Amino acid sequence: MNSQFRKRLIRYPLAALTLLGVIAAIALFTFHFWIGFIYTVLFVVLIGVIWRVEEQDYLETEEKIQSISYRMKRVGEEALLQMPIGIVLLDEQNDVEWANSYASQIFEMESLIGKSLEQEVKPLWNIIQKEQVEARQILIGERYFDIEYRQEDRLFYIFDVTQCREVESRYEAEQTVLGILLIDNYEELAQRMDDQTKSQMNSHVTSLLNEWAQQHHIFMKRIASDRFFLVLNERILTELEESKFTILDDIREKTKEESAGLTLSIGIGTGESTLIELGELAQSSLDLVLGRGGDQVAIKNTDGKLKFFGGKTNPVEKRTRVRARVISHALRDLIQGSDQVFVMGHKMPDMDAIGAAIGVRKMARMNNIKGYVVIDFNQLDASVLRLMKEIEKDEELYAHFIDPDTALSMMTERSLLTIVDTHKPSLVIDERVLQKADKIVLIDHHRRGEDFIDDAMLVYMEPYASSTAELVTELIEYQPKHERLTMLEATAMLAGIVVDTKSFTLRTGSRTFEAASYLRMNGADTILVQRLLKEDIDTYVKRAKLIEKVQVTEEGVAIVAGEPDVIYGPVLIAQTADILLSMLGVVASFVIAAREDGKIGISARSLGDVNVQVVMEKLGGGGHLTNAACQLAVDSVEEAERLLREALMETDEGGNES
Repeated sequence: MNSQFRKRLIRYPLAALTLLGVIAAIALFTFHFWIGFIYTVLFVVLIGVIWRVEEQDYLETEEKIQSISYRMKRVGEEALLQMPIGIVLLDEQNDVEWANSYASQIFEMESLIGKSLEQEVKPLWNIIQKEQVEARQILIGERYFDIEYRQEDRLFYIFDVTQCREVESRYEAEQTVLGILLIDNYEELAQRMDDQTKSQMNSHVTSLLNEWAQQHHIFMKRIASDRFFLVLNERILTELEESKFTILDDIREKTKEESAGLTLSIGIGTGESTLIELGELAQSSLDLVLGRGGDQVAIKNTDGKLKFFGGKTNPVEKRTRVRARVISHALRDLIQGSDQVFVMGHKMPDMDAIGAAIGVRKMARMNNIKGYVVIDFNQLDASVLRLMKEIEKDEELYAHFIDPDTALSMMTERSLLTIVDTHKPSLVIDERVLQKADKIVLIDHHRRGEDFIDDAMLVYMEPYASSTAELVTELIEYQPKHERLTMLEATAMLAGIVVDTKSFTLRTGSRTFEAASYLRMNGADTILVQRLLKEDIDTYVKRAKLIEKVQVTEEGVAIVAGEPDVIYGPVLIAQTADILLSMLGVVASFVIAAREDGKIGISARSLGDVNVQVVMEKLGGGGHLTNAACQLAVDSVEEAERLLREALMETDEGGNES
């Protein structure tokens, strides 16, 4: 403490006390000499004692403060040098001007002083260059550090957050995950078995599932004959994802040996949420899996992200005549309760979309309700244009083909809109028509994707069907019979089936041939179908030039990239992919080409060994296991090919994750 300040602290109170004492002494001397004298002597002694005591006390206090100040300064210096926080100070050339010993230990150097950040301390240099501004937490060696950079002071603070990260990881790993497991075709198979066989099958499947659950520490509870409830955590879910949910393959293969051929569908809800929300996510995931044909796992996070595993088999025919009749009657009631029916397919409609639309319009007519097919006359490929020329000859039918603007002007609150051959709002011919409609029916044969028309009053999605035209044909069979299909209507619907099955070679079941037989009995002209599907020589040559550019990988995947400055129609791209699939040694084909709408289209086909649907979903498209496509808004064919190859690699490394 400053000595002058200390003296003032002592002097001023004593001066005041002395002044008071003098005044008191004068008063006493006036009153009585000896009393004044004795008082004065005692007062002087008292003042001397007080001065001495105060002086000693201030000296001791000063000594103590100096001792504390020294110790604090020493502790501060030691903390700066030894505390477990790295401190690095830079000079104007971004070299290390000073660093404490802990910072040197972090970078495993004896001393950082004088080191060049750009050459020797890359993690800090990257932060200065703003390459890692967003991700301040970085890995150095085997530990994680949070780095704070104060640019105005050219100063780094480095905090070790490894332990915090481990605690966070453990917390995330223990987050609850809920799942619902369904044996897809248990009831159908059980109905055809005697009690003993059914008991054996039930015991075998339950044993396999219990063994799987115990192996992965999953709590599993049977809640119905074909349904199980699953409780697990994020760590277990990660293990299952890494193993690609092998339980799907195990159940399929091991029950196939007993002529059962059971498959599983699993819906999982995950994320930081309440148990109620996780349960709802699990149920919606299961619904999504069933809409995609089953034999898959869907994992839905609270943030809306989806992952798919499985889907390695073609969906088998599971729909029944009963369901078709129920849907047909429900659709009939909706039609009869409407003032008019509008039917709309997807953009650049193919034969299946047009054929199905004609069929739905016919159902409206069978119920004495006006029906209209909504199409964009400027977005028709060659085969559909040939069909339209045939339709023009039938004035009554052609009069019911309208463009989207006309449909918008005609629609009322009682109008019914039927969407065919797609379930994605982004793919319909005109979203304005979809948004204006109050009553919507959805008929589709594609596996359900994340993008979905949610507000439909009636949904008939059957991924087991070969085509939407097949589904509509079955629905027509249960409509009023006072009016039959015309030859042209039946032919258009048959053409849709022929195109989507590649002349009955892919995705055909017994119901496909039954639908084709019904159309044939109603006058479908197979010769006219062939004429509609014919192609000109220029198209044939163009396709041949595309095939010349094919590259086949060791795994048998054929990839073709079209010329960057040449526009290819979607039908030509699809036909090229189909032809490549017929080549020896090719198990899957992908054709990439520029489209008229400025996007890059990819058409994918496979024989079942490669799930092209999953690959296309990674790029924003979709489809079936053996038939899928997508459209990419990228700048070039080369960029689209790069993205495709990355998606193929991810699928190969990540199973059937989507």
